Amino acid sequence: MDARESTYEMIQPHGGVLVDLYLFEEEADAERDKARDLKSWDLSPRQLCDIEMLLNGAFSPLTGFLGRADYESVVETMRLADGTLWPIPVTLDVRQDFADSIAAGDEIALRDQEGVLIATLSVEDIYTPDRVAEARAVFGTDDAAHPGVHYLMHQSNPVYVGGRLRGVESPIHYDFRHLRDTPAELRQRFSKLGWRKVVAFQTRNPMHRAHQELTFRAARQVEANLLIHPVVGMTKPGDVDHYTRVRCYEHLLGHYPEQTTTLSLLPLAMRMAGPREALWHALIRKNYGCTHFVVGRDHAGPGQDSKGNDFYGPYDAQELLKAHQAEIGIEMVPFQMVVYVEDRAQYVPVDETLEGDTVLNISGTEFRRRLQEGLEIPHWFSYPEVIQELRKTHPPRHRQGLTIFFTGLSGAGKSTIANALMVKLMELGGRRVTLLDGDVVRKNLSSELGFSREHRDLNILRIGYVASEITKNGGIAICAPIAPYTATRRQVRDMVEEVGGFVEIHVATPIDICEQRDRKGLYAKARAGIIKEFTGISDPYEAPEAAEIVIDTQAMTPDEAAHRVIVKLESLGYIR
Repeated sequence: MDARESTYEMIQPHGGVLVDLYLFEEEADAERDKARDLKSWDLSPRQLCDIEMLLNGAFSPLTGFLGRADYESVVETMRLADGTLWPIPVTLDVRQDFADSIAAGDEIALRDQEGVLIATLSVEDIYTPDRVAEARAVFGTDDAAHPGVHYLMHQSNPVYVGGRLRGVESPIHYDFRHLRDTPAELRQRFSKLGWRKVVAFQTRNPMHRAHQELTFRAARQVEANLLIHPVVGMTKPGDVDHYTRVRCYEHLLGHYPEQTTTLSLLPLAMRMAGPREALWHALIRKNYGCTHFVVGRDHAGPGQDSKGNDFYGPYDAQELLKAHQAEIGIEMVPFQMVVYVEDRAQYVPVDETLEGDTVLNISGTEFRRRLQEGLEIPHWFSYPEVIQELRKTHPPRHRQGLTIFFTGLSGAGKSTIANALMVKLMELGGRRVTLLDGDVVRKNLSSELGFSREHRDLNILRIGYVASEITKNGGIAICAPIAPYTATRRQVRDMVEEVGGFVEIHVATPIDICEQRDRKGLYAKARAGIIKEFTGISDPYEAPEAAEIVIDTQAMTPDEAAHRVIVKLESLGYIR
């Protein structure tokens, strides 16, 4: 234990000892000099969140990314190899070529996307995990409809590197700096305020009147002060951006009694792992000095699987945390759903409603629909200043940017329909329209790429990035690549839906018709083996299972197909 760890323990003894992996200034300067000669790994957004939580002690008692023994023990038993409870594997995943270039005993430099040195890692283990087994154990499923499974199987790298970290510089945040506290800083604040009991409330969504009521009741129930501790790292794709949410939380603070509640931001990369994640969140809040933690219905659950069933039971998370709360030293406060009773003009717990009460409620789905369509949102549901913030960044759909993503075999008719659609949308006016045709993009943005799976994916992700920028700025992007792989199309959808609308159109023209239309003779060359890795012949096409529109050009002309898309966009509210 060094001097800093001892100081933190004295500040709030019941919080336990914090790991502190940052070097002192002179040591950090020496580490920067040494790092110039080390192999470097550029951290992904998730890894950057994880390393910040490791370095500042939020992931105490971890001192680095997990080695093989700890990883396998966490996956199988929710405990580190020494028996310490820890339910989520925190790992550094790297490419195979990078793993082949290092060995146990080496040191590597870990840098952010701009090349700034964040930490060095002393390599202790290099190992290839069974990611399917990890998914089944940690998430309880290998269904790629689960965002955590999808990330693990399709976005993470195949090799893990474990070892102890030496922190050089904290990841830089330019936003909401006054609300970004390390565990030590938050413990110090609690100590200075005289807060001996603190109940933490985690959220990744905007908070409304019902949330204000239930959090206030939770704090009053256990006679504690309240910490609103929202996640501002990676959350579920499609969630409201954290800039908007934090402005909403700041407005909400004024509706709590003075000096009872504080707000601090958590740079966590969520896994959406349900019960295991609830336990993880409680351990993290213990490190931040909290004594109680609110756990709600289906805490950190990602919704439904590919068959329409919930991934987790509604109270699985509460049951798992209840079984371990004594061991970890933080007490669970179960979420108690509250509803608005019109006759009493107040929110009450659902089990305290009386026969004959007029109970009002708006689901999250209904709330989003009202935002998308610009409809009124009742005063009893949320505060005016919160609604105003949400309307700024989430205008009605007809004022949002939009990506229309065609996918289908070569010769299916994607480009022809996309051109017809572009003309119709320009005729309607209101938003700028950009066509990102597959062949044109390859010529101008991806001319150096071949047709391997890796290069095909990179090409589609480039198209997705450009489309997301157009969408973010209120335009309409029409994309017409082949885009043969499901996982890559999903990455594009996730990228775009963070900033606007996304509509996938499968041009499902049969392959024999595509071959008949082939003026360049590409299919014939592919069947003769002259062209390698040709989609539909020597390389698979994974047809979409849930496209918003499916078009077979045998049954309609390009003009009719474009008109059908226009009608669908009208029904979805994207055009008027």
